[in-house]
Amino acid sequence: MRTLIKQATIVTMREEEPFVGDILIEGDTLARIGSAIDEPADEVIRGEGMAAMPGLINAHQHTPMSLLRGFSDDLRLMEWLKTKMLPAEARMTPEDIYIGAKLGMAEMIKSGTTAFADMYIHMNEIALAVQETGMRASLARGLVFVEDDGGRRMKEALDLIERWTGKAEGRITTMLGPHSPYLCPPEPLAEVIALAEARNIPIHIHLAETVEEVVRIRERYNRTPTEYLVDTGMFDRAHVLLAHGVHLNMKDVRLLRGMRGGVAHNPVSNLKLGCGIAPVCALTGQGVTVGLGTDGAGSAASVDMFEQIKAASWLQKLDYGDPTKLPARQALRMATVESARLLNLDDRVGTLEIGKKADLILIDLRKPHLQPVHQVESLLAYSATGADVDTVIVNGKVLMRQRRLLTIDEEELLREAQKRAKRIVEGL
Repeated sequence: MRTLIKQATIVTMREEEPFVGDILIEGDTLARIGSAIDEPADEVIRGEGMAAMPGLINAHQHTPMSLLRGFSDDLRLMEWLKTKMLPAEARMTPEDIYIGAKLGMAEMIKSGTTAFADMYIHMNEIALAVQETGMRASLARGLVFVEDDGGRRMKEALDLIERWTGKAEGRITTMLGPHSPYLCPPEPLAEVIALAEARNIPIHIHLAETVEEVVRIRERYNRTPTEYLVDTGMFDRAHVLLAHGVHLNMKDVRLLRGMRGGVAHNPVSNLKLGCGIAPVCALTGQGVTVGLGTDGAGSAASVDMFEQIKAASWLQKLDYGDPTKLPARQALRMATVESARLLNLDDRVGTLEIGKKADLILIDLRKPHLQPVHQVESLLAYSATGADVDTVIVNGKVLMRQRRLLTIDEEELLREAQKRAKRIVEGL
């Protein structure tokens, strides 16, 4: 299958400036990118008035939480977890997880996300949804070690890795998902790290999302959460995706220097839960990779990555009182290049270049809020929304054309999601 995109404004997220040109896709791969490509193709997509860029990569998600959107707003994080989220999640069946994940994926596709990192339960159902929808994903079974479950969670984590790594035409990769320092004591965490090192499996873990977490770890171990993880040897032994990283002091930031992986910044969720502003500029100043994620829709309300791009940039400008901080291009790179690095997929996706996988989106610029076009990267970072995405392609396959989902029956999905969500939250 050869697909030719003609005369789009191409934003490669490499060093070159945006330019008008063509993109030839052969199978699942970007075969040619240039000013004019005159070759036969099975499908030709007209790109005039469109911006073509790498698909956005959501570096931290809990997709089934889409069923809990708007159910528990305006609460502090720990209260939100204990009184609303955890009781609701306890009612979710594997089928609920599948539908919730699919709802989250529909929203991600419609807002330009082509790949994501997920940590949750019933991961087999989430993997099935990834396989069916055509998205790319890095999946981790969340691991909590505060009570003895007879090894059930770890068994499920290993089952996910063995069953799904490299499946769905190579679109699914896997990680180990110890939830957080405060839910993972040193002994079981050491076992997870040893396993990650022995099998060369990345780790996905929450870090320093709230002040309460920092206080709790200080009381238990006389360490910051970052120091706690450093003492385990995690950063020396594995590629690590750290979700949030809000409450890091400068010593913490310096300790992360040189790590494989980096931090997934979730600005909208952190804002909505009142958690704080992550030290993004301090981290990048130390050479730490910082990508972007949404967190689950239960906290963030939306998984539109264009909201994250705006919020990330504007928060740093506000925090420093300096409009030059985190400029448009850097914010876009966080949602593409840097998030790809966090998912350990930067050899496959994150930029538009020959030989990489054909994961890209077309954004319709022919709208009042996206005109005139002076600097297309500024428009994409500060003016565009997920609703401006016209076409989504993953692994060379079109998942959405002219805003119509091609791998998901959207109407049926919305009906099923509404029915299941009502049952889950009833009485809570």
